[in-house]
Amino acid sequence: MPYPCVGILVNDKLHRSIPLGKTKYEAVHLYVKAGAKYGFTPCFFRIDDLEPGAQTVNAYVMHSGQFIRKIVPVPEVIHNRAIYNGRKQFRQINSWIKEGKQLFNQWNRYGKLYVQDVLMKDPSLRPHIPATYDASISHIHMMMKLYNDLIIKPNKSSVGRGVMKLEKTVRGWKLTYPASLSIHNRTWRTLTFQGNRLPLLLRSRLQRARYIVQQRLPLATFGGQPFDLRVSVQRGAMGQWQVTGIVAKVASKRCFLTNVAQGGTVYRLEPILIAEYPHLQPKAVIKGIEQFSLQVAEHLGNHLPHMADLGLDVGITIEGFPMLIECNGKDQRYSFREAGMLQEWKATYDNPMAYARYLLDCSSAKAKEELQKTSQPARCLEAIEVRSPSC
Repeated sequence: MPYPCVGILVNDKLHRSIPLGKTKYEAVHLYVKAGAKYGFTPCFFRIDDLEPGAQTVNAYVMHSGQFIRKIVPVPEVIHNRAIYNGRKQFRQINSWIKEGKQLFNQWNRYGKLYVQDVLMKDPSLRPHIPATYDASISHIHMMMKLYNDLIIKPNKSSVGRGVMKLEKTVRGWKLTYPASLSIHNRTWRTLTFQGNRLPLLLRSRLQRARYIVQQRLPLATFGGQPFDLRVSVQRGAMGQWQVTGIVAKVASKRCFLTNVAQGGTVYRLEPILIAEYPHLQPKAVIKGIEQFSLQVAEHLGNHLPHMADLGLDVGITIEGFPMLIECNGKDQRYSFREAGMLQEWKATYDNPMAYARYLLDCSSAKAKEELQKTSQPARCLEAIEVRSPSC
């Protein structure tokens, strides 16, 4: 087994699936392949497998074509592919950083409002960010006066779970909502109402969890259905941000969401632009999206601890102007595979391992100084939505 090891931090469900070879959306074999390419062994473990101060960890490694549990030295570099929400996990991760471990994507689930507040600090990004507020009753009323179409979604969620649409009609307002909050929900229902009295169902959901209300963007369409983009932005072998790939997600006729988990279909972007928007120059539009995405990643990388792997949801107008919908710290990479973009799909696994190699090789004082700027432990629990006193 070539040393050193590079850690891949995974959640419990994926950890159980690794020896069975049923890891579904996470292609762990591509980490192994990239590790061999860059001269190290990826080892997969959970947060509770690594005790503070420990010198070794019990992790899955590939041996003779299959995964086995093995005691290995604690990796100096760890790629976080898990999502945690608890205070205990937050402190565990910070303890690793204080011990000198280089953990990139230290925290993968920031609140959407917090991320927007960070991005709004850059004046040049503001025109690309839709109006977004905490979904209090008063904020929803305010947004209803300003816009005819709104999106109401959990402040912390992914794959479209719990998202609702509020749209103005001739007779009042219509709320479209999922019948269940499961990620596998396929049933959508509607309620109509007049005036400012929000439906009981909506008020009830707002009381149970924190939601945001956002201007619904006038997205470009394909075949009459709105689409947005998943843009993978990652640090690579030289430590710099790069766009790994762009894939279009088109909403189904049964749902307003573009998420693949909610029935959306994925395509390459360039054929869509050629077919639907002949007045645009596809290469120029794509270049603009890439430049915008890199700017977002650079800004977040300067304000969030050691970000190196992002999945941006970006919408474009009919004129090709990019608008940021949200940012994901744990990118769902399978969209590229589903679109037949196998080179980009494989690269989404290769680049983080190339970056891990870069971190392993950063031995000069200057490199360490640069890493310290982006690898400081997060200081504010509020930023990650863990319930705690205000910072």
